[in-house]
Amino acid sequence: MTAAGASPESASQAAAPSAGDKSSETDSPEILVSQAGPVAIVTLNRPAVLNAITYPMARAYGAALRAADADPGVRVVVVTGAGRGFCSGADLTRLSQGGAAIRRFVVPAEDLPTVAFRIRKPVIAAVNGPVAGIGFGYMMGSDIRFAAADAKISTTFARLGLVAEYGLAWLLPRAIGTAWSMDLLLTARAITGAEAERIGLVQYVSTGSVLDDAVAYATRLAQTSSPYSMAAVKAQVYAGLDTSADEAIRRAIELMDDSFDNPDLPAALAARAGGRPADFAPLPPE
Repeated sequence: MTAAGASPESASQAAAPSAGDKSSETDSPEILVSQAGPVAIVTLNRPAVLNAITYPMARAYGAALRAADADPGVRVVVVTGAGRGFCSGADLTRLSQGGAAIRRFVVPAEDLPTVAFRIRKPVIAAVNGPVAGIGFGYMMGSDIRFAAADAKISTTFARLGLVAEYGLAWLLPRAIGTAWSMDLLLTARAITGAEAERIGLVQYVSTGSVLDDAVAYATRLAQTSSPYSMAAVKAQVYAGLDTSADEAIRRAIELMDDSFDNPDLPAALAARAGGRPADFAPLPPE
C-alpha cells in the first residue's frame, strides 16, 4: 500500500478525464464512474496527490466494479486516473501514522486491488501517468494493461521496508516471469511504459491519449466479442493458473459442451452469413 511522493497540482490542471456518479455503496467522490457506450470508465479521482488511495476510495472502487458487472449495459470496464497520474500508492498521511493505523487501512477481501479478477467482465487499465505501490496492485489487478510511453511505474515496496503486497509475489511471476519480477520487486526502480511493454508488464503503449486508446480497444471488444465467451474465457484463464494441464483440458471440454448450446453461437453464425456484426445478448444477472 506504499505511495510515491506526490506533489500537489491545481484542480484546474487535474480535471478527471470523465465525470460520473459517486459510488452508491460508499458515496465517495474519490471514484468517478461514467459510460462511453458499452464501456464503463472508472476513474481514481484525487488528482492533486496523483490519486493516492484512501480507505473510502478503495471501498468505492470495489463497489464500482461490482456495479459495472451487474449492469447489462456495460460489457467492458476501463480503469484510469484523473489528472496526470494513475495512482501513486496509499495516502502518505496514513502511512506516516504507524503500523496500527496502516492495518486499519487494509480493506476487506472483496475490495482488494484484485477485485477485477472476481468480476465477469474484462477490466482494462489505462495507465496515464505515475503508478506505485498499491497503485501497481490496481494496475496488475486488471486483465489487460495500456500505458503511456513515458508513464513511470514502480513497485516501491522494498524502498520502504515492506513486502510484495496484495498477492503480487504470486501474480507478477505469472505475468512476466521470475527474473523480471525479482528485478522490479527487489530494486523498486521506476520503469517507463515503453520498458514495461518490452518485458510484458503492459500489453500496449500509447503515444497519444492512453484513455482514448484503451476505450477504443474496449469498445471493439464490446462490439465484436460475446459477453458469454469473454466471461467464460476470463474464468478459465484465472482458474487455469492453479490447475494442471489435464484438469484445464477436462474443464475446457465440459465448457465446450455447454457453449454448443449457447444462443451466441447461432447468432454469430447467422451474422457471419449475413455479413453483419453479431447481436450478442448481455450477461444475465448472477
